[in-house]
Amino acid sequence: MDDDSARPREWDAGTYHQVAVPHQGWSDEILERLTLRGDETVLDLGCGTGNVAERLLERLPNGHVIGVDGSAAMVQQARERLPERTTFVHADLLDLEVEPPADAAVSSATFHWIADHDRLFARVRAALVPGAPLVAQCGGRGNIAGIVAGAEAVAAHEPFAPYLAGWPGPWNFAGPEETTERLQRAGFAVQNCWLADSPQRPERIRDFLGSVTLGSHLLRLPEKLRDPFLDAVVEQLGPDPVQDYVRLNIVASAV
Repeated sequence: MDDDSARPREWDAGTYHQVAVPHQGWSDEILERLTLRGDETVLDLGCGTGNVAERLLERLPNGHVIGVDGSAAMVQQARERLPERTTFVHADLLDLEVEPPADAAVSSATFHWIADHDRLFARVRAALVPGAPLVAQCGGRGNIAGIVAGAEAVAAHEPFAPYLAGWPGPWNFAGPEETTERLQRAGFAVQNCWLADSPQRPERIRDFLGSVTLGSHLLRLPEKLRDPFLDAVVEQLGPDPVQDYVRLNIVASAV
C-alpha cells in the first residue's frame, strides 16, 4: 500500500453517523459475543462517533470505556455525545498505548483500514491485561468485491486515471488463517476466527460510498473530480446495488 494508506484518514463524522446503518447490526453481533461483569474498563478500537461505546456503557454500570480513533472529527463527536464514564483519544491504533492496561477490547469495522496487522495486534495485546477478551469484526477476504471492481473500472479511465489507476485501495481484507497466526504471534489465544457474508443495501448509497467506502479514493482526487467519480461509480454499480460485505470475525483472549 502507498504511504498515505498507512495513515488514518480524516472522516466526515456527521455524514458517517447518519449513514452507517449496517454498522449497527455488525456491532450487535460483536457485543453479543462479549461477556462482562459490569465494572471493567473496555477499549473501543476505532470508536467512530461512539455508537458502540454508547451500548457498552449500558453493559458497564460501574465501568469505563476508552474509545480510540484516528479521525479527530469522529473523536470530537463521540466526546460531545458521551461525556460520562468515557475517555476518547485521537490516535493511530498502530501507536496505541493504554496505561493501566484495559480489561477487554472490541472493534467494529476498523481493522481492514490498517495495513500492518502484525503491529496492530501487538499494540492491542500490550494494552490488555492477561485474560482480557478481544472481540472484533472487520472486512475480510472478498469484502465488497463488487464495489472494488466498480471503483477500479472507473479509476482506469480519464480524468481519474492519473490519480487512481493501479492504486490497490486503502483496505487490508485478510482471511481467518493469516489473522489467527498474527493474533497468536502477538500473544492471543484464538477461540474462533471466521468469515461470514453480510450483504447490505444502504439507502443513501452515494452518501455511503462517499463517506465510508470510497472516502480515501476521494482524498486522492482534486476536489472538482470527487463528485464525478462518485457519480461514475454509482452508475457502474447499477440500480439497487447489493454491497457484498464479507465480515472477518475474531474472538480471542490475551495470554
